[in-house]
Amino acid sequence: MEAIDEALRGWFNKKAEDIFGERLKHYCGIIDVKYHRFCIKAQKTRWGSCSSKGNLNFNWRLVMAPEWVLDYVVVHELSHLKHMNHSKDFWDTVAVYVPEYKKAVAWLKENGATLKLQFA
Repeated sequence: MEAIDEALRGWFNKKAEDIFGERLKHYCGIIDVKYHRFCIKAQKTRWGSCSSKGNLNFNWRLVMAPEWVLDYVVVHELSHLKHMNHSKDFWDTVAVYVPEYKKAVAWLKENGATLKLQFA
């Protein structure tokens, strides 16, 4: 069972790299920002993060979420490249690109714990 779990995690990580790479390219052009690099992680309490050096991290589990939720997380982290805080200006920036971002936040709170690989 461990080998299957490892193989699936590897597949999901690769899939996450592909999906996040595509979404980052899309939104960087729209938002007009550039990041340094991005990594796929298995954080237990975060969906994404952005460092002051422009490094982005995303949780691989987001590939199991609806695309509009994943897009919200991408826009959220890219918006930190303009505002390294959660100020009104930050949320205004997020809202320009994801007007219904509060629905994505609510979806993650309600369903985020279900985004996991679990075997019987």
